[in-house]
Amino acid sequence: MTLSKEILDLFGEVLRIDSTSGRERKLAEFLLRYLEAPSKEGFEVGDGTLNLLLKWSDTPKVVFCSHLDTVPPYIPPTFSEEGVAGRGACDAKGQWISMYAACKELERAGQRDFALLLVAGEEVGSVGAKAFSGSLSAPLLVIGEPTDNIPVSAAKGTKSYDLKFTGVPFHSGYPEKGRSAVEMFMDFMISLEVEAEFPNDKVLGETTWNVGRLVSDNPKNILSPSLTCQLYFRTTFASDALVQKWMSRSYPGVEITALGGDAPCEYFVPEGFKGKPVAFGSDAPHLAGFERKVICGPGSIFTAHRDDEKISFAEMEKAIENYIAIYESNN
Repeated sequence: MTLSKEILDLFGEVLRIDSTSGRERKLAEFLLRYLEAPSKEGFEVGDGTLNLLLKWSDTPKVVFCSHLDTVPPYIPPTFSEEGVAGRGACDAKGQWISMYAACKELERAGQRDFALLLVAGEEVGSVGAKAFSGSLSAPLLVIGEPTDNIPVSAAKGTKSYDLKFTGVPFHSGYPEKGRSAVEMFMDFMISLEVEAEFPNDKVLGETTWNVGRLVSDNPKNILSPSLTCQLYFRTTFASDALVQKWMSRSYPGVEITALGGDAPCEYFVPEGFKGKPVAFGSDAPHLAGFERKVICGPGSIFTAHRDDEKISFAEMEKAIENYIAIYESNN
């Protein structure tokens, strides 16, 4: 399956639009004008962004789906004979461009019972998917993510928390007279690393976590009075409940607010494909109304969210063939 000039031109246009999370409406409005389908509709998410639904049937059997937004910063595309680099090339514009190309191939073959859903805000909590959830039903949902064109058999869950550490400020020459919020944060993280002992999962492996939005804005000669951060877990079947229990414990001077997330989940692997587990999340858990869900797409998760993000045209061509095969296996 060779990428047509029309599809390549479209890919270039969308990669030149800054659609980092919160800014994807411009891309959505462009696609409403540009993409071709019997039915096109935009849905307000409620935060200024827009979901898109393209339908070739009012009762689709297969719904292809991926997300419009990308992680910052915006990086413009650079094309080569082999592929393209730039923000969103791999996560996840390459996926839904391939899905749209598959839809057009199916249309030319006389097929109609499918749809393409493009949602906002996947990278910031799946806000677009949550807003759309339950608005459409079908036997099969196909989510486009960078999986090396291998369907996902299982994916880790996520749990997110806001943390606030409240210290006792004092002259830094006399640390024994106060309590640094930075040291409280360090003690908390050491405790998590040493004492938590979340079990290794036979399918999804280790439980991991990452700290983001860390702020402690104090002069260097004053013990920090406050530190705030977010703590983001990737949970497994064995650890999901244990993470929530651990984070519900009481820690003096620490305020913990649970922000939610999703549970680890198994996914459908179509006949003829071999699946693999992954450690990343997607919109799949947040879209209700589908009997089975497949997560599959071109590109590698190991280049997603990186400054050298890239995807090859050969991967996209294989993805088009895969999406058509997945559709045909459901009919």
